[in-house]
Amino acid sequence: MFEEGELDRLVAAAQAGDPGSVEYLLAKLRPVVLRRCSRFLPHHADAEEAAQDALLSISTHLGEYGGRGSFLGWVTVIASNAARSTYRSMRRRAEDSQAELPESVDPRSTSVIAGTRLDLMEALTALEQQHPALVEPFVLRDLGDLTYVQVADELDVPLGTVKDRIHQARRFIRQRLAGRQ
Repeated sequence: MFEEGELDRLVAAAQAGDPGSVEYLLAKLRPVVLRRCSRFLPHHADAEEAAQDALLSISTHLGEYGGRGSFLGWVTVIASNAARSTYRSMRRRAEDSQAELPESVDPRSTSVIAGTRLDLMEALTALEQQHPALVEPFVLRDLGDLTYVQVADELDVPLGTVKDRIHQARRFIRQRLAGRQ
């Protein structure tokens, strides 16, 4: 995707205000961001919407990236948050319209929200309500595909704490998903 050193050069040029670098950086990031959003929102149109929101946020807040953790880790945080925000927005719209699922669809694993993994998103919502400190490490590791070390760097938390939080989150999610079956 990026040649060695290319990402650092692009980020530096974009932060310095070079509009061509910003455009090129966003174009190169688009597939990464879309893949991240697709982990939450498997329906392509929904993932596209979240990816567009994430790319807009990246371009708007590029100057705020200070080099703590990897740039791609920072991008993963933004993409994950955009996908979860898109899901919550779609859920509110679906609830407002009181949409019904077709009878052939399993309501435990598919929602009216265009094929979103409702069971996983609901489990994440419950985790966020009951154990908010566990959500971000879990999302970054298991849905964002960051390594434990990258998650620790991104969150500025000791590696042991990250591993413990992810373990607790996985146990919680597993129990929630098993309870829905």
